[in-house]
Parts: sequence; structure tokens; C-alpha cells
Amino acid sequence: MEALGRISPADCVKLCHRVVDGLCGREPPCRSDYSATWSLEEWLQLLDLLTGLFRLAVGSDIPEEQVLAKLSDVDHSHAEAVLTVLKARHEEIRRALLDRTNGISSATLQDFDWQLKLALSSDKISSLNTPLLSLGLDVRENGALRPITMELSREELSTLISSLEAANKVVQQLK
Repeated sequence: MEALGRISPADCVKLCHRVVDGLCGREPPCRSDYSATWSLEEWLQLLDLLTGLFRLAVGSDIPEEQVLAKLSDVDHSHAEAVLTVLKARHEEIRRALLDRTNGISSATLQDFDWQLKLALSSDKISSLNTPLLSLGLDVRENGALRPITMELSREELSTLISSLEAANKVVQQLK
């Protein structure tokens, strides 16, 4: 982030607004506008750091003091410039992050119900004694409520839980 010190605080504000524009789906800053200031590698690193900072600050609702602590390697005027843009565009960044997360799928879980059953036997095996989980999900997709019912063995339930935990990690990273 110390590379921000190569431009004036006023230009830093302009750059940060353009970074937020890119984060919100509009035109991001152009490399050609800053080619004399930073190398390609420095430029890409700076964009990643600023974008990550805006996502983290808004997605995790980090207080100003922690944002300033993350900007400790730049001088105070540049840190204040970044913070000014963050405060001014906070709601816009939040909406963009929510839209990006919601864009993954339009389906949302409305309700769920579960029952634990013990299968004592089947038509092929006289003594089974296998626990089964009956899981009912009410999923809203495009305004319509769609019930989904599944019966899972212990192994299938473990696989489902692992998959949901992995999906949750991905969603958390998008914030």
C-alpha cells in the first residue's frame, strides 16, 4: 500500500473512487492513466490490495480504527483519503457485494425440517439397524416455494455437511 504515497491525496481519492466503481461493476481505473507512476506488477498489487480492503471493510463491517491500522504503512493523508472514499461509498459497496453474492444463485432456503429414522430391515436384508435422516427443505426460487425432501445415511449426511461448509467458506471470501 505504500505505493499510494507516489500520488497526491487528491489523486488518491480519485483512484479509490475508480476502484470502487470497478468493484460495483462500472468502469475500473485505467492502467494507462498511472503507467508512469507504477509498474504493471505494482499496479495489479495495489488494485488487489485496495479492492480487498474495501471488500473486507464493508463485508466484515470493520470499524474505522481497524481500517486505519491496515493502512499503517501509508502516510496519514493518504489513509484518510481511502477512509473518506470508504465512508462515502460504504452503502454502494455493500449493495454490490450483496448483489454479487446473490448472483451465485437466486434460490434461498426459507425453512427446513428434519427427522431421524431407524431402518430396522429392508426387503433384501432382514436386520439393517441403519439410522437415516429425513431432511425437508423449503426453497424459494424465482418467487415460488419448492419443497425438496431427501433421505440421507450417515455418510451422505457427512458429505452434505462438508459441501455446505465449503460453500459457506466461498461465500465468506466473496464478502
